[in-house]
Amino acid sequence: MTAMTAAAAWQADLERDFPQRLVRHGETVAAVREAGATDAPALVLLHGIGSGAASWLPLAQRLKDRARIIAWDAPGYGESTPLAEAAPRAEAYMGRLRELLDALGVRRCLLLGHSLGAMAALALANAEPQRVARLVLLSPARGYGARPGEGEAVRSRRLAGLASEGIAGLAERRAPAMLGANPGAAALAWVRWNMARLRPHGYRQAVELLCGDDLLRLGRPPVPSEVLCGSEDGITPPAACREVAEALAAPFQLIPGAGHASPIECPEALAGLLARLLEHCQGLKP
Repeated sequence: MTAMTAAAAWQADLERDFPQRLVRHGETVAAVREAGATDAPALVLLHGIGSGAASWLPLAQRLKDRARIIAWDAPGYGESTPLAEAAPRAEAYMGRLRELLDALGVRRCLLLGHSLGAMAALALANAEPQRVARLVLLSPARGYGARPGEGEAVRSRRLAGLASEGIAGLAERRAPAMLGANPGAAALAWVRWNMARLRPHGYRQAVELLCGDDLLRLGRPPVPSEVLCGSEDGITPPAACREVAEALAAPFQLIPGAGHASPIECPEALAGLLARLLEHCQGLKP
């Protein structure tokens, strides 16, 4: 199967198994994808800086009989309204997440933040612990807020790459780094397809979040928490994720053979872990 054929197959599955709808709140719109019954336990999924709601398709296909799967396109991604701030912090993204969950009637959920999505997830767990039955941080990006010199260098590289290559060029160059040592053609095609759908303004805001904020300044969550990481993650390496877990007093677990995009590369393993966590969460059904 060629990369083009693989991406086309993923897209067909996406429309069938994980359709998008727009949720309006005042003057803002959130694009979300959902699967599963609305009265099932809620599993809310927040993507990282180089991805979007569609990236969770393989996981949604495996868990739709166990949970109500909800994945957003973060503000500025897909058809979701960007934030007002040029350089937003975690609380700005968390505010939009809170509005979305209110609109969807989600009072309690298992909340998973992947990579940069970990910031909004941790912010919500601290602000509304009654809403989060359990928190999972998957390959969390700590951010560079506590290391301003390094953060400025990363900001310059990211924005220069956007200016010189465009979104399509970024997707072509960065997609392979999201996967493990021996990625399958279909996984690589889906990572690249999702990355190629980024919008420049939303990506710039996310770069500012990555470079200007610090996950650990949000503090330890007052809810049961886990930190997971792919054993071959080269973006947020296992050692860095373990440090986050220790700082947050959360258990740490590796996903064998997975790179940074573990929901695409190793969905079976991740779905198994989440299925067990769903069984131990209390009060998830509406």
